[in-house]
Amino acid sequence: MHADLNRRLVAEALGTGLLVTTVVGSGIMAERLTGDVALALLGNTLPTGAILFVLITLLGPISGAHFNPAVTVVMGLQRVLPWRVAGLYVGAQIIGAVAGTAVAHLMFEAPVLVLGDQVRTGAAQWLSEGIATFGLLLTILIGVRHKPAAIPALVACYIVAAYWFTASTSFANPAVAIARAFTDSFSGIRPIDVPAFVAAQLAGAILALAVSQWLLSKERTA
Repeated sequence: MHADLNRRLVAEALGTGLLVTTVVGSGIMAERLTGDVALALLGNTLPTGAILFVLITLLGPISGAHFNPAVTVVMGLQRVLPWRVAGLYVGAQIIGAVAGTAVAHLMFEAPVLVLGDQVRTGAAQWLSEGIATFGLLLTILIGVRHKPAAIPALVACYIVAAYWFTASTSFANPAVAIARAFTDSFSGIRPIDVPAFVAAQLAGAILALAVSQWLLSKERTA
């Protein structure tokens, strides 16, 4: 990463904002175009995977393209980022994410911010978020070691898959969960359900760090 801190923070806010604009905007569009829930989910999934590929490719060289506090926390634990910088990254991501929801609403002539009403709670949802974030971080941590140039495609493909194999449709991102609490559209979540999602996501991320370190550690010589 060669950019100064201000540019890195703007890249994180911009990238997270565009990601959330895509998630919320495509959810609104899908909801308006079809009453078929499966088709609406597909209409939400494909744009999300596509924009992730674009954003990581373009902004990765500037900020590392975290766009996700769970990723940033893991980078802090690995000492890739100083904790002061990690805190600023997380702040930029959350601000960008909420702004992304507002932009999506404005494009579709909806109230700028409105509390979500989609019920997303219970053990199955929390397990889903833990697994979704675990898989995402494992993809990033192992991918960076073995195929760094493939990270944009790996992350995009993983998220597309995780939309469909998790009961929660794979938020896998605390900033996105917070931002989606401000939309009552297809992609929304009740604010009261957000803290448990965030806890599950961070737990999944930390578990992924431990597992990846074990998988990538050198074998001891006899």
